[in-house]
Amino acid sequence: MGASVSPRSAQVIDLETVRQRHQAQQQLVRLAPELDGLEMLYQLDNDTQTCYGISLLAWGLNQDGSVVGLVPWMDTLTPCQRISHHENGHFIGYRDPETEEIFTAPPEHKYDELTAAAAYFEYETSQSVTLIQQLPDNLGTYALCMDHPGTPWQMKPVHGWSLYSNGRVDALLADEDEAGMVPILLGDDCLYNARSRHPGLYFFQRHIANRIMEEDPATLEALSLITVPASRGSVNPPDE
Repeated sequence: MGASVSPRSAQVIDLETVRQRHQAQQQLVRLAPELDGLEMLYQLDNDTQTCYGISLLAWGLNQDGSVVGLVPWMDTLTPCQRISHHENGHFIGYRDPETEEIFTAPPEHKYDELTAAAAYFEYETSQSVTLIQQLPDNLGTYALCMDHPGTPWQMKPVHGWSLYSNGRVDALLADEDEAGMVPILLGDDCLYNARSRHPGLYFFQRHIANRIMEEDPATLEALSLITVPASRGSVNPPDE
């Protein structure tokens, strides 16, 4: 007797559709600030004996219900688990500096906070991209930005972050010429989305930004490696 043939026809799997569906599940739907000083730990491939810490800006809730830590990293606000680069570092866990505890899963209270807030502020889906949430930046993050290719870089403080209904997060910078009051707060008319004006962006926490503005030779040399070929001009200090 010959082998039986299944009546079910073979299915063609569209890998692009699967990839898009997976990306949609990883889309951010809610943010919560990190206010207790927790850090992300990472290592460099050429120094696996040393861990480096960077303060977390916030926690994010994805469409699939997972929670991720978020840090300003390179050119965007990045989920820690996605940081995996052979030169710039790869994520190994979170750390509580007060207790020195190291853990890999986000704290349970942040999951509770995010899911409760997402349920309370549930937004109706729409075809147009809408603003969902804004968070102030409490790390002293700076953006190294360029208006047009070939023009000098400028250092500008990041005042906050905007989350949109498509999951995109953008930094909020200030047009100092339009600032009417100090300090600059979320909602001020002088704030604008960084991507709307600056094709090139790199984010730094304040201790690195200060080294750049002080023109520390080692820092500028390292900076040149990540900004080439986008940057061809000098670095300008923040607007006064």
